[in-house]
Amino acid sequence: MNTATLKIRLVRSPIGYSRRQKDTVRSLGFTRLQQVRELPDNGAVRGMVNAVCHLVEVVEHDGDKSS
Repeated sequence: MNTATLKIRLVRSPIGYSRRQKDTVRSLGFTRLQQVRELPDNGAVRGMVNAVCHLVEVVEHDGDKSS
């Protein structure tokens, strides 16, 4: 059973943004710029990505993979 994942890249620094946005970036697991994280595609992750959409980009969205 393959679960869908999102590949997310941190493209802008959270410096100068609110503490809440910095904490959201950290909660997504980012520690440096241009880092790519592969996270499960669920409502919680999508909500965090939406909250900092000006700082991150979705690199790839894996849909249903048929093997």
